[in-house]
Amino acid sequence: MKATLASVTLCLVVLMATGFPFERKGGSSSSGASKEKRVQYAAWDDVNVIAHGLLQLGQGLKEHVDKTKVQMRDISTKLKVFNGTVTELGKETQRLRTEGEALKVRVQGLEHREGQLLNITAELREKVEEMQQEGSLVSERVSQLEEKVDSMLQGDGVLPDMNAGNVATRNYSDARIIQLMLEAQNRRIDDLMERIRLQQEKLDKQNVRIRTLQSQIQQTKERPVVRSSKADRAAQTGAEQRDSPAEMASDCHELFLRGETTSGVYTIQPLNSQPFEVFCEMTADGGWTVIQRRQDGSVDFDQLWQAYQKGFGSLSGEFWLGLEKIHSVSKDGDYILKIQFSDWRDDSESIHLPFHLGGEETKYSLHIQETGTISNLESSLAADATAGLPFSTRDQDNDQKNDTNCAKHLSGGWWFSNCGRSNLNGRYFQSPPPKQRHQRKQGVFWKTWRGRYYPLKTTVMMIAPAEIESKS
Repeated sequence: MKATLASVTLCLVVLMATGFPFERKGGSSSSGASKEKRVQYAAWDDVNVIAHGLLQLGQGLKEHVDKTKVQMRDISTKLKVFNGTVTELGKETQRLRTEGEALKVRVQGLEHREGQLLNITAELREKVEEMQQEGSLVSERVSQLEEKVDSMLQGDGVLPDMNAGNVATRNYSDARIIQLMLEAQNRRIDDLMERIRLQQEKLDKQNVRIRTLQSQIQQTKERPVVRSSKADRAAQTGAEQRDSPAEMASDCHELFLRGETTSGVYTIQPLNSQPFEVFCEMTADGGWTVIQRRQDGSVDFDQLWQAYQKGFGSLSGEFWLGLEKIHSVSKDGDYILKIQFSDWRDDSESIHLPFHLGGEETKYSLHIQETGTISNLESSLAADATAGLPFSTRDQDNDQKNDTNCAKHLSGGWWFSNCGRSNLNGRYFQSPPPKQRHQRKQGVFWKTWRGRYYPLKTTVMMIAPAEIESKS
């Protein structure tokens, strides 16, 4: 910049010296006067040349200034981006530090609980050993008593028959008392063994959870702090899933068996399937994989076949998990379908149905297994699905009614038979429902509970392995 200004100044000096000559000293006054008149003004061409040169210099100087301004703006923008990146990295570092501390606290708590469980297990084992010793003593006493009774029956006693009968009766009473005591002791031993088994299961779950948390802490320590793109942050988020340190579970119940007891969003990976997120409802008996939720009408369930196949909605609100995902979870075992619904008085009801869901080649047919008499409440779905009901949407008419597309006539996608028994994916109506009958029948209904024209307030559908029923 300084060199450019110096060059401009030098050019101006040269041009001024060339274009405006000065008066010469010496010589006669007359000749001087004539010369002065002759060179008093510069020629018009010289003025044009000077002006043109000045314009070119000014234009060049303006372009240089504009270019400098652009460079300054670029530098300012880069500085802002750099400052934002530094701030974001600081927040990320603080968050990772906080998570690491929280995980350490959880591990310490679990280790303490593990120690308590070990102590309880040791005490129970000592009690069992004591009970076994007492059982051995009782068995010896019973054996001795049996020998005495046998000797009495064989006539080894020296007492008369009447006295012998009295002795035998008394010995029999003693034997009966001892037998009852022995049976009570055996029941106590069995009860203690069952308690030990339950404690051992809890201890195993705690061990799995401790190993999981330790792996999370290790990954947190090894995870690099600097993130260069959104893709890296997404990879970090995926690594922070609660079930990621070990091999991914195939469903929510397997997560429960690994020690997870908090309901929420987890990542699972069924056999021969890609990983995907689900909402797990953790109960005292096990983990349920939620496949549908209706609660406020925030999601439109009047979707086409492809949407119902892949799933839609938000796992934290209303959603449909997706037929293909439901099939991948339940295809390799016996599963239970649990359906919960409530009305606008906040009364609720639930049913449990053993089921099997076919794949895409069967139009995801739902088969309800008959394990006994079907109740009236269950009949809205189970009565027609024992032989298999394919899934239907308004662009895939697979229902059993020949002259009507139930999904188009009602709303949403469902395992329709003849359009009239149930539809938990219909239109969501706030209370009070619409007055027109043709609108009310498009709602969310379960005919054998509140009737076909009563729009339900909430519905939740979830699945779990059949073994969860035997524990509940």
